[in-house]
Amino acid sequence: QVQLVESGGGLVQAGGSLRLSCAASGNIFRIATMGWYRQAPGKQRELVAAITSSGRTNYADYVKGRFTISRDNAKNMVYLQMNSLKPEDTAVYYCSLKWGGYDSWGQGTQVTLSS
Repeated sequence: QVQLVESGGGLVQAGGSLRLSCAASGNIFRIATMGWYRQAPGKQRELVAAITSSGRTNYADYVKGRFTISRDNAKNMVYLQMNSLKPEDTAVYYCSLKWGGYDSWGQGTQVTLSS
């Protein structure tokens, strides 16, 4: 059983930056694909960014050039650096781990933008 714990959310002004962190327990982190998703009020959860065990990344179009996902396999950590934040980035951000047919989710961290 993998546990994921996110941190780093908060209130930030439009144009600002935040760095989200996700700490993972267990032994499969380094072979798993890690991702960040978000869910805004009244909307479905959507993929923000993902990074494979080999470091290959993909991003949703609306965050390309603004957000960067990274991982530290030695620390079982995954990060999401968010720059040039916009009001529409307001959401709960969730960390995810996927490996084969197994997946695990964190409890989420709130990111709120003020205009």
